[in-house]
Amino acid sequence: MTQPFVSGLFGYNPWMSSDIRQLVNQLSVALLRKRQKVCTAESCTGGLIAKTLTDLAGSSDWFDRGFVTYSNAAKSEMLGVPASLIEDYGAVSEAVANAMASGALRHSKADYAVAVTGIAGPGGGSEEKPVGTVWIAVASTDQLGARCHRFEGDRSAVREATLVSAIEAMLDLLSAT
Repeated sequence: MTQPFVSGLFGYNPWMSSDIRQLVNQLSVALLRKRQKVCTAESCTGGLIAKTLTDLAGSSDWFDRGFVTYSNAAKSEMLGVPASLIEDYGAVSEAVANAMASGALRHSKADYAVAVTGIAGPGGGSEEKPVGTVWIAVASTDQLGARCHRFEGDRSAVREATLVSAIEAMLDLLSAT
């Protein structure tokens, strides 16, 4: 029986680049220094961000929980996103991303949250919101903000670009607080 390859603190993960590993390590160090935790609220990434963060051994010291809220009902039920907000602005919007991040903080023991909602493709896009449109929101107890991204590529490329941008957004928020 062959033993799995283990590299450093991460288990073998053939798709994860060294750049992503480096970002996760930076996030880990920043959160550990502050003795604080992060949580995730994910739609278009389906838990990819939480999975990537928890691939790092010891992540339970700085990662609280992740919410996978792929459906609109899950966004409302798990995070408290008002259904009227989704109806008025659409699930892929600044308002919903901010509400997801705020809801994740309220429903966790984390100090920081990141939320992502978007259209990974290949279908589901429109002229106003084409495939690759992703809103990423970050929140702390005293800060909340979201940014719209337009990522290129297939479904996997959009999801990976969202992952990287979400971690970078968390690092930016941590350095600002």
